[in-house]
Amino acid sequence: MGALQISTDKDQLDIELIHRFLSTEAYWSRGIPRATVERAIAGSLCFGGYIDGRQVAFARVVTDGATFGYLADVFVLPEHRGQGHARTLTAAVMAHPQLQGLRRFSLATSDAHGLYAGFGFAAPARPQTLMEKLDPDVYTRAPGRP
Repeated sequence: MGALQISTDKDQLDIELIHRFLSTEAYWSRGIPRATVERAIAGSLCFGGYIDGRQVAFARVVTDGATFGYLADVFVLPEHRGQGHARTLTAAVMAHPQLQGLRRFSLATSDAHGLYAGFGFAAPARPQTLMEKLDPDVYTRAPGRP
């Protein structure tokens, strides 16, 4: 099997694969509509990971390119895990020229703390200053219900 190749060309992204993974396998986005995935991709700096021309990994960063970035939707397809692809993908994200010199680069994870710690991510230094508005059921709630 070939090495993981990384591209930020959105035209190369396999939107169907990304949507399928995010809507059915990712714990953070089950049920996400395809239109929402497409909007998220359109508004983000995206990284596709490819082996022999086939997409096997994805990540996106929401950023203004100057002061902040938020790393989201990072995944490697299950059959390609355990080969260092997540590390390769994250290294490409962290090295991207548009993401240098940011004051704050954040992410949320339930299971990959070790991976991200290797790139300098840590628990917030002052968690009392952070706030969020979280709606974890937004994709699975019946339309029109609050």
